[in-house]
Amino acid sequence: MALKHEPTAPYHSAQDALRVLETVARHTTGVTDDDLSRESGLHGQRLTTLLRMLRREAYVEQIADGAYVTGEAFARLGAAEGHDAAVRDTLQRTLDRLRDRVGAAVYMSRYVDGEVKVTQYADSPATPKVNEWVDFRSSAHATAVGKSLLTQLDHSGRRDHLARHRMARLTSRTITSDKLLLSQLATQPPSVPVLDLQEYAVGTVCAAVPITAGSSVGCLALSLPVEHAHRLRRAAETLNRSAAPVLLSLTI
Repeated sequence: MALKHEPTAPYHSAQDALRVLETVARHTTGVTDDDLSRESGLHGQRLTTLLRMLRREAYVEQIADGAYVTGEAFARLGAAEGHDAAVRDTLQRTLDRLRDRVGAAVYMSRYVDGEVKVTQYADSPATPKVNEWVDFRSSAHATAVGKSLLTQLDHSGRRDHLARHRMARLTSRTITSDKLLLSQLATQPPSVPVLDLQEYAVGTVCAAVPITAGSSVGCLALSLPVEHAHRLRRAAETLNRSAAPVLLSLTI
């Protein structure tokens, strides 16, 4: 199976953040804004925004004289022992913050061994997660998560997936034509969120954005009750802009 990765804005932000973080890590006693700018090649508002994100996610912290040093999250992810647990915990904290920021349940999903898998999510009583009334593995054609993951495969990878999973009609809005779905997937720009407007479940709308981390296929998604559908596009754009910390925790 070949992949069709095209770098997205969160990918570029994560790469820049990683460059800043690597620069901070080289200076064990701390590094100033000016030195960071000179060594990383990032300047002005761009550097300020990245440092704000890295501080919020505890990858860096400021010491008494204003210099930057690596933070708790960086130490946890860099430890030889318990790396997987540290990644999971860091991701969960990031997803919890994203849930609160977008006001919706948020999901991290991966395409693993030819199947759709929701690996983590963050919900709350005010932002309940989707009721998985049909297994997500067999409903990729109807979910924002599934379609976002499929867009990151090549044409033969998509056809292989659809050949293994019958495209059942889950609601009156579900696409059941593989020709129509493949056409939509082929023309989906990587920078634009994939939407599910009551295709998986009546009363629920969803959006997903791709997460490009190495050779793996992943996506970040959110769901809202249909009465909040007017918030979907703006929430999806916020999710897309805020995806860099997720990528960063998967990269370190």
